[in-house]
Amino acid sequence: MDAAELDALLTPEALRLLDDLPALQSTGEVARAVSQLRAAGHSPDLVSAVVGQARLRVRAQAKFGPFAERMLFTRAGLEQATRLSIAARHAGRLRDAGIASVADLGCGIGGDALGFAGLGLRVRAVDADPITAALAAYNLAPFGSDVTVANARAEDTPLDGIDAVWLDPARRTAGHTETERVRASDYTPSLDWCFALAERLPVGIKLGPAFDRDLIPDDVEAQWISADGSTIECVLWSGRLARDGVRRAALVTRGQEAVELTAAADADDEPVRGLGAFLHEPAGAVIRARLIGDVARSLDAGMLAPGIAYLTGDREATSPFAASFRVREVLPADVKALGSALRARGVGTLEIKKRGVDVDPAVLRTKLKLRGDESATLIVTRVAGKRLAILCDRI
Repeated sequence: MDAAELDALLTPEALRLLDDLPALQSTGEVARAVSQLRAAGHSPDLVSAVVGQARLRVRAQAKFGPFAERMLFTRAGLEQATRLSIAARHAGRLRDAGIASVADLGCGIGGDALGFAGLGLRVRAVDADPITAALAAYNLAPFGSDVTVANARAEDTPLDGIDAVWLDPARRTAGHTETERVRASDYTPSLDWCFALAERLPVGIKLGPAFDRDLIPDDVEAQWISADGSTIECVLWSGRLARDGVRRAALVTRGQEAVELTAAADADDEPVRGLGAFLHEPAGAVIRARLIGDVARSLDAGMLAPGIAYLTGDREATSPFAASFRVREVLPADVKALGSALRARGVGTLEIKKRGVDVDPAVLRTKLKLRGDESATLIVTRVAGKRLAILCDRI
């Protein structure tokens, strides 16, 4: 999106057309909408802006639910925005710590600020990109004077009257469509600036889930978050936003349900043991937080192989922090022999999971030429230097 497209979009005519459009789910629906709007005499630029937003609103429903129906986005802004359910949890932590006002520095299209304002916090939001800041102002307008939005650099934002700061450093190149990740040394604002601020004020810093753990300061709480099966972020909490005695945390959410594992430090792994009757795959947040050992002990399980995040044991047990599978048998790892074995067992529907091996599940599934009415899970991994194909049933 450029300034001209933004100007075209932020008009009563464009917003009315956008709100009148139905959800555009398919390319055919998009084509019909374009044809109808052009036939009605609307300009190509206006039609492009309106239809593009309608498509983004459909995609945004996964993150923002019904709120997406009145929001505006860029493609990059939507991809990088915090989903509303997680933003609400961030906001809850601030509220529970007695925070009344927060500066959202690098607010993007306003995902986290929506969560903060929704819980009654006063928000001072800024973004260095003028188009993104304009969209954030539109998205946050329903909260009135409790939220201010400015086009400004985080480093230049006054923090007078602010109780806490939320930081989302730019971790990708600038742009509203295709962007690329940058090195931690090139984040904007810089990590040094963010960490220095965290020493003065209660701060939450949103980072990618694969953030280099060696760069995490010793005096903050690092919380990794998995949502609906995907590990989405790591948040560093400082000051009164960090919990006493907690330096590592794994928050696992599915829908509106959430469980959390916390510890004062990385957990020691359990020893490696031979394949048992059950396999367990810890949630990504647990793996990133290095709390696999705590989950293993709760399941009476050990590591299947060094450095590979599969657990195994003989006790039928489950954990909210891991997916569990009942082992059927070990099958040949060779693709041709594996396909024959699966067809002989009537397995036509196969979930394929892998760790420690260079396997593309979609390509492998095609090569296996599955047939049958049975369903199963295939776990492909490496143990003692050899590829292992384990046929399982998800519990």
